[in-house]
Formats: sequence, C-alpha cells, structure tokens
Amino acid sequence: MFKRLFWLLVGFVLGVASSWTLARRMRRIASRYVPADVVDRWGGSVRAAVSEGRGAMRSREAELRSNLVSRGGQ
Repeated sequence: MFKRLFWLLVGFVLGVASSWTLARRMRRIASRYVPADVVDRWGGSVRAAVSEGRGAMRSREAELRSNLVSRGGQ
C-alpha cells in the first residue's frame, strides 16, 4: 500500500516538474524566434479581443438575468 502511494506521488511530482520545465523552455525558445513587432502587434490585438469578449459576455449575462427576472425567476 505504501509503495504504491510512494510511486504514485513520485510520478505525480515528476510529471508536474517535467511539464513546468518543458513549458518554460518552449516560452524561452518562442521568445527568441518571434520578432518584437509581431509580439507588440499581437499582444495589443489579443488584449483588445479579450476586452471586447468580456464586455459582450457581461452584456449578454445582464440581458439573460433581466429576462429571467421578468419571467418570475423560473
């Protein structure tokens, strides 16, 4: 029982550590090969898209809540 738990935990720790290390390496490699102007242009576009999406989500949620309240909260 304890052996299984031990190896389960060892596998979990190794999996988390290797995933973290690989993600860190990939980010470092990507930052080396992507031109700075592309990062600036895409960063602004992504931020704008996320902001627009959140605004649309909030307005749709408010609309749905008002419809729910007008129907009596079914």
